[in-house]
Amino acid sequence: MDKVLSRRSVLKGSALGLGAAIMGFAPLLDAAQKVSASASDSITNPMSDLDVLNYALTLEHLEYAFYRDGLNRFKFADLDNTGRPSEHLGRYLTLVRDHERIHVSTLTNAIRNVGGVPVPELKYKFGYTDIRGFLRIAMALENTGVMAYDGAVKLIKNPAYLTVAATIATVEARHASFLNLVNDAVPFPSAFDTPKTPAEIVAIAGQFIVS
Repeated sequence: MDKVLSRRSVLKGSALGLGAAIMGFAPLLDAAQKVSASASDSITNPMSDLDVLNYALTLEHLEYAFYRDGLNRFKFADLDNTGRPSEHLGRYLTLVRDHERIHVSTLTNAIRNVGGVPVPELKYKFGYTDIRGFLRIAMALENTGVMAYDGAVKLIKNPAYLTVAATIATVEARHASFLNLVNDAVPFPSAFDTPKTPAEIVAIAGQFIVS
């Protein structure tokens, strides 16, 4: 494939017919509303660091569940024989899954340490039917995750949380680059990534949330 796949079109195409329940994505909707409010001169309820952490945790829950369930479904031998650039695809995707699990744990602990309540894992339906579809959605999720973290970094006030977000974002970017390569897309398509607001991420990732 000579051109980079549209991240959003991959997500939307893979999620057709899911009937996603956006109301089940309450943490992201709350975050989006607060970001919209912060654009006003009369800020009364800006997005807090706890909101940002739960926003990130919602996305990490989704990504971890995606890899966990997909790797339970597909055998290593089938993944390694897809003809993709890496002959160790199953092992590398397992590392990605484990990274997402660690991200979930890290964010959960950070939220609890400040007396917050971590958002739970929701119910998801990703809509893939084969390995090729699984890999395309993996690419879309990772690229979306990069855009989400890039958009959220400016909302963080505590330097310690900023470091956590930045170090997760760079790992998500490595995942995205690898999944781009696996899908025959350019691993590093531009000199700058595109930040997305929580509202924009809701419109993309919310399609995978089901009641």
